[in-house]
Amino acid sequence: MSSGTRPGPVLGTPADFPERPPAGRMRFVAYAVIGLLTAIMAGGWGYVVLTARGNPEVRADVLTFDAGAADSAAITFVVHKPADREARCLVRAIDTHHVEVGTREITVPAGQAEVSFAERVRTSAQATAVHVQYCNLV
Repeated sequence: MSSGTRPGPVLGTPADFPERPPAGRMRFVAYAVIGLLTAIMAGGWGYVVLTARGNPEVRADVLTFDAGAADSAAITFVVHKPADREARCLVRAIDTHHVEVGTREITVPAGQAEVSFAERVRTSAQATAVHVQYCNLV
Protein backbone atom coordinates (compact mmCIF):
# COMPACT_ATOMS: atom_id res chain seq x y z
CA MET A 1 0.00 0.00 0.00
CA SER A 2 1.28 3.43 -0.80
CA SER A 3 1.77 6.14 1.77
CA GLY A 4 -0.71 8.47 0.06
CA THR A 5 -4.13 9.53 1.26
CA ARG A 6 -6.87 6.99 1.79
CA PRO A 7 -10.03 7.15 -0.28
CA GLY A 8 -12.42 7.48 2.75
CA PRO A 9 -13.13 6.40 6.32
CA VAL A 10 -12.20 2.83 7.23
CA LEU A 11 -15.72 1.96 8.47
CA GLY A 12 -17.53 3.85 5.72
CA THR A 13 -19.80 6.84 5.64
CA PRO A 14 -23.57 7.12 6.33
CA ALA A 15 -24.14 7.11 2.57
CA ASP A 16 -22.65 3.59 2.46
CA PHE A 17 -25.64 2.31 4.53
CA PRO A 18 -28.83 3.51 2.81
CA GLU A 19 -31.08 0.90 4.51
CA ARG A 20 -30.79 2.66 7.90
CA PRO A 21 -33.78 4.75 8.95
CA PRO A 22 -33.21 8.44 9.60
CA ALA A 23 -31.17 8.97 12.79
CA GLY A 24 -33.52 11.60 14.24
CA ARG A 25 -36.58 9.34 14.55
CA MET A 26 -34.70 6.32 15.90
CA ARG A 27 -32.83 8.43 18.40
CA PHE A 28 -36.12 9.87 19.69
CA VAL A 29 -37.67 6.39 20.04
CA ALA A 30 -34.58 5.09 21.86
CA TYR A 31 -34.58 8.02 24.30
CA ALA A 32 -38.34 7.62 24.87
CA VAL A 33 -37.92 3.91 25.70
CA ILE A 34 -34.99 4.61 28.02
CA GLY A 35 -36.95 7.39 29.72
CA LEU A 36 -40.00 5.17 30.19
CA LEU A 37 -37.93 2.36 31.69
CA THR A 38 -36.19 4.81 34.02
CA ALA A 39 -39.54 6.23 35.16
CA ILE A 40 -40.90 2.73 35.85
CA MET A 41 -37.80 1.77 37.85
CA ALA A 42 -37.87 5.03 39.82
CA GLY A 43 -41.55 4.51 40.61
CA GLY A 44 -40.89 0.94 41.75
CA TRP A 45 -37.99 2.06 43.93
CA GLY A 46 -40.17 4.80 45.43
CA TYR A 47 -42.85 2.23 46.26
CA VAL A 48 -40.27 -0.04 47.94
CA VAL A 49 -38.91 2.84 50.03
CA LEU A 50 -42.38 3.96 51.13
CA THR A 51 -43.54 0.48 52.09
CA ALA A 52 -40.29 -0.38 53.88
CA ARG A 53 -40.92 2.38 56.40
CA GLY A 54 -43.76 0.31 57.81
CA ASN A 55 -46.70 2.11 59.35
CA PRO A 56 -45.64 5.75 59.84
CA GLU A 57 -48.81 6.57 61.79
CA VAL A 58 -47.82 4.49 64.83
CA ARG A 59 -44.47 4.42 66.62
CA ALA A 60 -43.16 2.78 69.79
CA ASP A 61 -40.31 4.15 71.90
CA VAL A 62 -38.63 1.82 74.40
CA LEU A 63 -37.89 3.57 77.69
CA THR A 64 -36.32 0.70 79.65
CA PHE A 65 -35.97 -3.06 79.63
CA ASP A 66 -34.74 -5.60 82.17
CA ALA A 67 -33.61 -9.04 81.04
CA GLY A 68 -32.20 -10.12 84.40
CA ALA A 69 -34.60 -12.97 85.15
CA ALA A 70 -34.02 -16.40 83.60
CA ASP A 71 -37.67 -17.01 82.70
CA SER A 72 -38.97 -13.53 81.82
CA ALA A 73 -38.01 -10.05 80.66
CA ALA A 74 -39.61 -6.70 81.42
CA ILE A 75 -40.03 -3.72 79.11
CA THR A 76 -41.43 -0.21 79.47
CA PHE A 77 -42.40 1.60 76.27
CA VAL A 78 -44.61 4.37 74.92
CA VAL A 79 -46.81 3.99 71.83
CA HIS A 80 -47.60 7.09 69.74
CA LYS A 81 -50.65 6.68 67.48
CA PRO A 82 -53.83 8.46 66.33
CA ALA A 83 -56.13 8.78 69.35
CA ASP A 84 -59.15 7.36 67.54
CA ARG A 85 -57.44 4.14 66.40
CA GLU A 86 -56.51 0.87 68.10
CA ALA A 87 -53.07 -0.68 67.54
CA ARG A 88 -51.30 -3.98 68.16
CA CYS A 89 -47.63 -4.20 69.08
CA LEU A 90 -45.36 -7.23 69.22
CA VAL A 91 -42.77 -7.25 72.02
CA ARG A 92 -39.83 -9.57 71.37
CA ALA A 93 -37.14 -10.92 73.71
CA ILE A 94 -33.87 -12.22 72.24
CA ASP A 95 -30.78 -13.96 73.59
CA THR A 96 -27.07 -13.33 72.99
CA HIS A 97 -27.26 -14.99 69.55
CA HIS A 98 -30.26 -12.83 68.54
CA VAL A 99 -32.52 -15.87 68.75
CA GLU A 100 -36.08 -15.15 69.80
CA VAL A 101 -36.76 -16.56 73.27
CA GLY A 102 -40.14 -14.92 73.91
CA THR A 103 -42.85 -12.75 72.38
CA ARG A 104 -46.00 -11.07 73.51
CA GLU A 105 -48.66 -9.19 71.58
CA ILE A 106 -49.98 -6.03 73.22
CA THR A 107 -53.27 -4.39 72.23
CA VAL A 108 -53.23 -0.59 72.48
CA PRO A 109 -56.80 0.66 72.90
CA ALA A 110 -58.26 3.67 71.09
CA GLY A 111 -58.86 6.82 73.10
CA GLN A 112 -55.36 8.21 73.70
CA ALA A 113 -52.61 9.30 71.34
CA GLU A 114 -49.76 8.32 73.70
CA VAL A 115 -50.02 5.22 75.86
CA SER A 116 -47.32 3.90 78.23
CA PHE A 117 -46.89 0.22 78.96
CA ALA A 118 -44.88 -1.78 81.49
CA GLU A 119 -45.06 -5.39 80.35
CA ARG A 120 -43.41 -8.71 81.16
CA VAL A 121 -42.59 -11.32 78.50
CA ARG A 122 -42.19 -14.99 79.44
CA THR A 123 -39.00 -16.45 77.96
CA SER A 124 -37.82 -19.98 77.19
CA ALA A 125 -34.20 -19.06 77.99
CA GLN A 126 -32.21 -16.15 79.39
CA ALA A 127 -32.93 -13.02 77.34
CA THR A 128 -30.34 -10.31 76.81
CA ALA A 129 -32.53 -7.70 75.11
CA VAL A 130 -36.19 -6.81 74.72
CA HIS A 131 -37.62 -4.56 72.00
CA VAL A 132 -40.86 -3.66 70.27
CA GLN A 133 -40.70 -5.53 66.96
CA TYR A 134 -43.58 -3.58 65.37
CA CYS A 135 -46.79 -1.68 66.04
CA ASN A 136 -49.63 -1.63 63.49
CA LEU A 137 -52.97 0.11 63.47
CA VAL A 138 -55.96 -2.22 63.58
